[in-house]
Parts: sequence; C-alpha cells; structure tokens
Amino acid sequence: MDNRRNNTRELVHGLTALILALFLLGVSSGLGVMKSIVDIWGAILFIPEYPAVIMREMYLGWRSWSRDKNILSSEVTRLRNENANLRLELAKIAGEKVFSDDRKTEARTARVTLRAPMSWWSEIRIDRGKKDDITQGLPIFSGGYLIGRVSTVSMLSSWAELITSSSFMIPAVIEETRELGVVAGDGNGSVLLRYIPAGRGVRSGMKVSTAMIGEELPPGLPIGQIAGEFNIGTDGYTTYRIEPGADLSRFYTVNY
Repeated sequence: MDNRRNNTRELVHGLTALILALFLLGVSSGLGVMKSIVDIWGAILFIPEYPAVIMREMYLGWRSWSRDKNILSSEVTRLRNENANLRLELAKIAGEKVFSDDRKTEARTARVTLRAPMSWWSEIRIDRGKKDDITQGLPIFSGGYLIGRVSTVSMLSSWAELITSSSFMIPAVIEETRELGVVAGDGNGSVLLRYIPAGRGVRSGMKVSTAMIGEELPPGLPIGQIAGEFNIGTDGYTTYRIEPGADLSRFYTVNY
C-alpha cells in the first residue's frame, strides 16, 4: 500500500516538472515573437503620439526662447542706460557748449536771402559762404537755439537745412532724464523726438539738447523742450513733440 502511494506521488511530481519545463520552453521560444509584436504595436502608436511629441518639443523650445529673450532684453536695457550715462559723461569732459547770453552777443550774424514757399520748412539760403568761414555741417541758431545746420557752401552764400525738414536727424538728449533719442522734422513745421523707451518718466517742459556726435555739432546745444507725446509705437518706443526754443515760422537772420 505504501509502495503504491509512493509511486503515485513520484508520478505526480514527474508530471508537474514536465509541465513546468514545457511551459518555460514555450515562453522562452516565444520571446522573439513577443518582441516583434511589441515593435509593431509601438509603430502603430507612434502615429497618434507624433503630434503630441512635436507640440511638447515646440513648447519646450518656446519656453527656452522666452526665458533667453527676457534675459537679453534686461541686458540690452542695462547696456543702453550705461551707454547713455557714458556718453553724457564724455560730453561733460569734452565741455558742453550751451549758449550763454555772452555767447549770443559774440555770435556772428547772417541774413536769410531766400526761403522758398515750396521748401519753407526744409531749407534756407544765407548770405555767408566760404569767405566767412562757413563750413558744411556748421550749426545755425536763432535766439540762442539750434534751428539747423549748413548743408551746402559756396564762396558767397550757403544753404542750411532746418530742423523741421523731413530729412533732418540728429542725436539728442533729454537733460532731466538723460534719455537719448533722435530729433527729426516732419517737413510740415513740427519737430519730433523719436526712439525714447516708453515709461521713462518724460514730461512736458523737459529740456532737449544735442548729444555728442562730432566737432561741428557739439553736445549741449539747446533745441527746445518736450511739448507732449506724439504717439506710442508697438516696438516699445515713444515719440514726443518738441516745442523749439526759436520761432521757426519766420526769421530773417541767423547766428553761427
């Protein structure tokens, strides 16, 4: 009886071991097939996943670009302010030539000999030329304020471009804020100050004078004062109207 029971137990153990061995053999032989199935399934899923992957990469790229842009914008603003301060310090070292009452009385006078109606706000002719030490680029004044610069010189006369001319452009500075911009005419009697960053506390009445750009047009020459905003551009810069210190509607003589 015991022998029969032992034989049965051994038979069960043997069958169990055989079944387990066959199962492991089947699983091991099917790994290659499973890999193929997984690869095919992955290729199928790649199609709907691809747009999401592209959008994720675009988002990460945009976030990195936005962060870099903010850093560069802050650095540009810092460098712009530093450059403005350095230019103003250099202007002080060079000696700002702001016209005083004494200088006004010593300035030489030229008579306006022609101001054509068709170019009323663009240019004038004066009765001074090379024989009077007139040179191209020389600034001209009225009442101590800059109104233009000599553009063409002959022996006996010269032509001067007015600050109201649409082609007249010179660097300028707001004295109270030290903001640098460009003074330009519109060809119709108005003078504008362009390229001033928005939000810099510029107010009406602030004085505008030339910035240092060369020996013929030194820094500190008075132009006028801020009269108000002209427009606010989408590029972050504001354009201001300038009220010239001189009466540009009519004058008969200029100083140089």
